[in-house]
Amino acid sequence: MDDAGTTRSGNGSAGGPDSLPLFILSPEQRDALALLASRAGWRPVGARSRERAESRYLGSLARIALVDLRGLGAEEAVALVGGLSPAVEASGGAMLALVDDGGAPHVADLVAAGVTHLLDGDITQARLATALRAADKLAERLIGSLAAARDRHAVQRSDALFWRWNGAERTLSISPALADLLALMAPGIDHSRWTIRDLVLALDRSDRAGAIAAIRCAMDDLMPAAFAHAVPGQPGRRLVQHLYPDTHGFSGEVEELDMRRRAEARDRDPMTGLVNRQGALRWLDRTQGDGRRAVALLIGLGQFDRVNSAYGRLVGDAMLSRVAMRITRLVDAMGARDALIARLTGTEFLVALTGEPGAAQPPLERGALLARQLVAEISRPFNAGDYLIRLSGRCGIALAQEGDAADMVLRRASNALADARRGGAQGGIRVRVADNSSRILDDDRLQSDLRHALDSGQIQLRFQPQYDMASDALIGVEALARWQHPHYGEIGAGALFAIAERSDFILPLSDHIHARALAEAGAWPEALRGLRLAVNVTAADITEPDFLTNFLRLVDESGFARSRLTVELTESGLVQNLDSAARLLSQLREAGLAVAIDDFGTGYSSLAYLKALPLDYLKIDSSIARDITGSGRDRIIVRAIVDMARSLDLGVVAEGVETEQQLALLARAGCTSYQGFLRSPPVTSEALAALVAGEAAAVS
Repeated sequence: MDDAGTTRSGNGSAGGPDSLPLFILSPEQRDALALLASRAGWRPVGARSRERAESRYLGSLARIALVDLRGLGAEEAVALVGGLSPAVEASGGAMLALVDDGGAPHVADLVAAGVTHLLDGDITQARLATALRAADKLAERLIGSLAAARDRHAVQRSDALFWRWNGAERTLSISPALADLLALMAPGIDHSRWTIRDLVLALDRSDRAGAIAAIRCAMDDLMPAAFAHAVPGQPGRRLVQHLYPDTHGFSGEVEELDMRRRAEARDRDPMTGLVNRQGALRWLDRTQGDGRRAVALLIGLGQFDRVNSAYGRLVGDAMLSRVAMRITRLVDAMGARDALIARLTGTEFLVALTGEPGAAQPPLERGALLARQLVAEISRPFNAGDYLIRLSGRCGIALAQEGDAADMVLRRASNALADARRGGAQGGIRVRVADNSSRILDDDRLQSDLRHALDSGQIQLRFQPQYDMASDALIGVEALARWQHPHYGEIGAGALFAIAERSDFILPLSDHIHARALAEAGAWPEALRGLRLAVNVTAADITEPDFLTNFLRLVDESGFARSRLTVELTESGLVQNLDSAARLLSQLREAGLAVAIDDFGTGYSSLAYLKALPLDYLKIDSSIARDITGSGRDRIIVRAIVDMARSLDLGVVAEGVETEQQLALLARAGCTSYQGFLRSPPVTSEALAALVAGEAAAVS
């Protein structure tokens, strides 16, 4: 064993891991554990000191960390695990902990801190080998085998901290953000002649050895690797670089090693990932002025303490996360791209909007429209295992006045929310413009207007293009409805269907959209005849006894081929109708159509749907696609969903892709196609034909 604690020999036992590296952290038993691991076929890289353990783990290129916690007190053990877990999570690895007693009270804290596997009692070679194999299986599912990695890394693009080495051309390209961070943009450096040597020399001298070892692993062995280093000139800020090889070279993607050290973390709610109260106050202060006035929607959940009492805090926390997802999805669906979404207290959420000077739709009217949808969205049932949980919501709306500080806007919204709570069922939403009074928001107008919208041509269709992840070719579209309201402007599909549901008008609306989408697609020109079409089916559709017959008749009359049509059902439509949904989707598949779950990952029991439903693909909700650029833990969740789907031979479509970094990470996770504003917003049939023509011209 050398000074770093690495065993050079060891041929591995039958069925062993072919001498993959194993990181061992043990103050007292490093050598003994290394010997057992070596005999089991591993290549140990040992350490006795916890100092810079995360860097040593990443430098070892191991995907399992074996941590010896025997003899340590509960607090010391949790602290040791907590110091190493960010690096393990960032690399998608597993952590096996050796403990004195697997039933000790602090074991739950160890799992929460990042331990994935436990081993207690006598540590024999056979028991250790079995535990390591189990941990390696988890790591393999998370980071994938070499063959899977090559497929997943076919698309490598990012506009953030990213670099790529082209082995054939021997060229290195570095994103401007990373070059600036590593001071590679300094005068005198010819960026057209960058090499990997320049990248390594930009690091502090103490970090170069680990970088070189990881790069050699990616370059020579075609194995994913990672290394950690300090930002030059900023010793307190550490980064991790993930290296992903493919057939043309390899790519490096960079992220903060410990996400908790990011400056913006102080403005984030740790449970939901939304902005917290402090961040909301900063945002409101920044957006006031220059003719803009913010409108604040403060949403409060009613009687939430009963959820915690009846189902436990774990379920309660999950409900808060689901509420955050629903709010985010609805705000996105309404096209409110200038909105802030925050969690202020345990059961209070804030949505804030700003209006540009002279905007056609004042911010108060936008806020009033959105408030209706938010209260309705929260009232839909949540599925928690075998239970249906219903929450109620109230909303207070406040428009900022000239000269208002941020805390004054929130105080006014809080007073309006208090009025709404006192008002009972008729006071679900209150608007407070002045300090002394509030008024009830009337919801009748939109519901009445909707009944005239179909005949007046206000309900229009847009088609959201979908692209193949590997080839980036346009392969299909999703049909989406838009309501061009004469007073409120464009209302997105999410808000439109919420209004229709409350006004008992959802079936006529759904029928209209199906007929319109199929008629348009059936009349597409020859250039669009290769595209697939996806249409959405609602929970109300499922319960209609003659839905299948009428829907297939619409398809056949339109002339659109059944083989090119996909029916998508949202998770919300499955909550109360799982048996009906399974039966309908089976019949649709038998009729030659493809079927899918839309917005997958937003429900509480998504796994149950995979067992019960016959499916062709899943669509990952846009909130999950957005989260993939967060921490290593977020990426692990996405990989787990994708790996699970692909093991069931299902395609995976990512929704809401807006940045190159999201696209690169989703491709690496294994998504098969994607849609989002990165490539195109929803467009008309005419604009879709122009898109296809433009792609054809680019190829030729």
